Amino acid sequence: MPLARDARLAVGLLRKALATRRARTDLRRALAERGPLPRNRFRIAVYFADGPVNMYQIRQWYAPLQELAREWPVVVIARAIRGADALLRDDALPVAYAPTVRDVEQVLDEQDIRIVFYVNQNTRNFQMFRYGRRWHVFINHGESDKMYMTTNQFTAYDYAFVAGDAARARLSRTLWDYDLDRRTFSIGRPQADHYSGDLPYTPDDRRVVLYAPTWEGDRPAAHYGSIVTHGEALVGALLATGRHRVIYRPHPRSGVVDPAYGDANARIVAALAAANAADPAAQHVHDTGPDLGWQLAAADLAVVDISAMVYDRLAAGKPLLISRPVDPEALVDDTGYLADAEWLDADSAGDIVARTDRVLGDPDAVARLDHWVRYYFGDTAPGASTERFHAAVRTLMARWESWDAGVPA
Repeated sequence: MPLARDARLAVGLLRKALATRRARTDLRRALAERGPLPRNRFRIAVYFADGPVNMYQIRQWYAPLQELAREWPVVVIARAIRGADALLRDDALPVAYAPTVRDVEQVLDEQDIRIVFYVNQNTRNFQMFRYGRRWHVFINHGESDKMYMTTNQFTAYDYAFVAGDAARARLSRTLWDYDLDRRTFSIGRPQADHYSGDLPYTPDDRRVVLYAPTWEGDRPAAHYGSIVTHGEALVGALLATGRHRVIYRPHPRSGVVDPAYGDANARIVAALAAANAADPAAQHVHDTGPDLGWQLAAADLAVVDISAMVYDRLAAGKPLLISRPVDPEALVDDTGYLADAEWLDADSAGDIVARTDRVLGDPDAVARLDHWVRYYFGDTAPGASTERFHAAVRTLMARWESWDAGVPA
């Protein structure tokens, strides 16, 4: 087994090296064809130091940032070769490739950056924190009750944009001497104003179930992934009925730590393909696309793990089940929505059809969901979150003007 593991590791490293080499070539060509960015154009930067495996964290911000850029132009500062290559291929926002600290400084010399957004907690964010006379703002890549949402790293940023009252309560319980009223802005979920993607199937009378598991996690406290413990049983049961359609959207990091999760993921994908081959009208979906929104709106029920997908679905105001982690060391915040959620235990995963029928037939579900939607996201009327997002940026721009003039607000 150690030899097989070492062989898999060697193959993985070789593939990564080849992908990086191709990305470097493609990146140089794309940057040469594009030419230099216009000087003194951008006022907001998104700092992204990651590679393609974490592109989902910034992609969900494309549409809100594109709209924001109509008022304040936005550029992405990319630090990694393959991440920059992926960003340029997406062609959603202007990209400044800055692999070295000197390159970062050149970007800041050429642009009047007043706000820097961060979508994750990459350790290389610290390299950007050295530059003052601009606001460093954590905008995150989703709302959830995971331990990630209460890290003391929040205090490293000048400000944080959070979803709503649940996030504020969560931070107030955890962070010491943190001025929530001044340093956080509740903006809801701007992404919900930009649901994207077209249905990849023709709607019919089948009941649609979205299964969107997270990855396995890199430590016991974060072992939230359900692909191995729940996934095959629940997907298999749904495929067997002939009256359900499965949308399977696995986390892009599935299997990066534990190969068993990657193997289980492959078996689920194969089962979907086999079910579609046997019954083409079923139109089950293996969804790995960048668009997020159509899945949340189309599914009658969502089955998700403890992750941001819980709250993406919650913002849609539609029924969901949450897989209960098998690892007893997995941290579960039972002070918010998770204390009132519908849970799916691993030994009940095979009974998903009966559970689906019961949850969708619950007459109190709408009222409960409405309560939690407001607690987590505030007003979710179309455009309301986007307006709060823009208002928060306007406030910080005004504070920047005051500090730059020597009259702190």
